[in-house]
Amino acid sequence: MSLLLFGKNDDVCCERARDFVALHFPGARFALGRRGEPFPRSFDDWNGDYLVSYLSPWIITDRLLKQARIAAFNFHPGPPEYPGIGCTNFAIYNRESVYGVTCHHMAASVDTGPIIAVERFPVLPRDTVHSLTQRCYAYMLSLFYELVSGILAGRPLPTSEESWRRRPYTRAELDALCRITPDMPSVEVQRRVRAVTFPGAPGAFVEIDGLRFEYVAPSDQSNV
Repeated sequence: MSLLLFGKNDDVCCERARDFVALHFPGARFALGRRGEPFPRSFDDWNGDYLVSYLSPWIITDRLLKQARIAAFNFHPGPPEYPGIGCTNFAIYNRESVYGVTCHHMAASVDTGPIIAVERFPVLPRDTVHSLTQRCYAYMLSLFYELVSGILAGRPLPTSEESWRRRPYTRAELDALCRITPDMPSVEVQRRVRAVTFPGAPGAFVEIDGLRFEYVAPSDQSNV
């Protein structure tokens, strides 16, 4: 069987997924990158059995998806209630008590293809966006091992009875969640700051007289 894996560079979970594929799929090809990097056109001529997206920074072209003979599927760091971008941010903002990860077939539109499997887990009272994201990645890697091991054992990908619950969240919606205005109640300000604070990433901001002021998280995020 041939397999092409798209993933995120310098991510420990993605590296483990890559190593697993490299060991069990001789001749597998890999495209790892960072957000903002151009799509690797060297894979345009690929044809094979499986195309897998695992924390990929790129949206896979519809043409390439169709070149996977058996399946093209993605591991999404959110449950069916949270397709699109900023999943953990919106889950923290909405004060969810349960979160999860989803594996689904890829379609031309992001996070809309038929769902293969879902794993859910509790959101703990002191969870931050960072802690929830890290546990999310751990569950996603476990689901990856389970499903790809099934492929190696000759089993077809399962079919879930679950379906996406809403249209995918967009970058514009996440940017809007980050915005703080002077007239917001203190409770809403704190809620937004908690929902968008993540190490190394832009967080909540306010604009005054054309100047933008961004919130910088303390080193101890337990107080966020």
